[in-house]
Amino acid sequence: MLAAFTFNTAENLPVGLLELISASLQVSVSAVGLLVTGYGVTVALASVPLAHATRSIPRRHVLTGLLTALILSSVVASLAPSYWLLLSARLLTALAQALFWAVMGPVAVGLFTPQVRGRVVGTLSVAGSLALVLGVPAGTWLGRQGGWQLPMALPAGLGLVSLVTIAVLLPTSRPEEEPAAYGSSPDTRRFGIVLAAGTLSATGAFSGFTYVLKFLGDVSGFAPDTVSVLLLLFGVSCLAGVGVTGALLIRHPYVAMTSAVVTQAVGMLGLYAAGPRPVAAVVFLVLMGGALGPVFMTTQNEMLLCAPGRTDIALAANSGAYNAGIAAGAALGALVLPLAGVRGTFLAGGLLTVGSCAVLVGGWLLRHRDRGPL
Repeated sequence: MLAAFTFNTAENLPVGLLELISASLQVSVSAVGLLVTGYGVTVALASVPLAHATRSIPRRHVLTGLLTALILSSVVASLAPSYWLLLSARLLTALAQALFWAVMGPVAVGLFTPQVRGRVVGTLSVAGSLALVLGVPAGTWLGRQGGWQLPMALPAGLGLVSLVTIAVLLPTSRPEEEPAAYGSSPDTRRFGIVLAAGTLSATGAFSGFTYVLKFLGDVSGFAPDTVSVLLLLFGVSCLAGVGVTGALLIRHPYVAMTSAVVTQAVGMLGLYAAGPRPVAAVVFLVLMGGALGPVFMTTQNEMLLCAPGRTDIALAANSGAYNAGIAAGAALGALVLPLAGVRGTFLAGGLLTVGSCAVLVGGWLLRHRDRGPL
């Protein structure tokens, strides 16, 4: 949980430090934005190749190596005198995170009986979501007090605690012999459906969410201070959604995923339709926030169930596809913004999310057709 919190915090730290880093290193804000965009693209491209390359290495050794890379890259980033060294350190962190999400799930759930593995996935997702609610705001505050270098170093300390704990306590075993190394109900078609739906959902979500600050200010008319409070509310709703959805994962995993995607579609299309009305905008923003974390959590859980082969490869594919969706969504929003305004980005994102719903419902109908009449 601590490692998941630390990696997610490290990934998103620059979001709250853009102007500080820009002024300190004398580069444009858009260039600093590449610290986030380049990070996501690296995770998308590297997840599956790294998972495949390390498939025979004991997971205790892999995790300690990844956390060591996180510590070193965080120290280098905090001491970087130039933009390019900072970017290089960020990309090293991204490479570590690309493999971390593939390895973490099977290792964690493999320590528990199958009956409670859904709760374990939910608990790990709560830790990841806390990064947006606690980690990034705390890093932003520290940056304003003492410069951006201090929060950039923060993941090194947290990573060290995780590293020592895992190195001392985690059992060492061959990856293929671990309890959750393979899907409990392998299904190639279901794997493809979940992967496609998750990618569409991520693309849709970040088509609008990338420009949510502009939306809340320009469309809903909120003052900058109020927008900051609303972003905190968004993070809290994301955390609450993860907690609620976790209760459904054990008995109804496919329903949990479908419900999360439907909620995201309602939230985004509601923001498009009712965004100019402040109260309605807050309601639909909360709905969108309540779905964003659960969508990724439920796709990760599905990978542990329906992976046609090793779960680490399936989880790497899911993480890579999700990050590709984030990058594609941000790019799509950038294309829509000058053509249809910021409301148009939420319409495009909502329609893509409806497409994700259609993929999931179609998959459910195919499964029931194959089973025949009850």
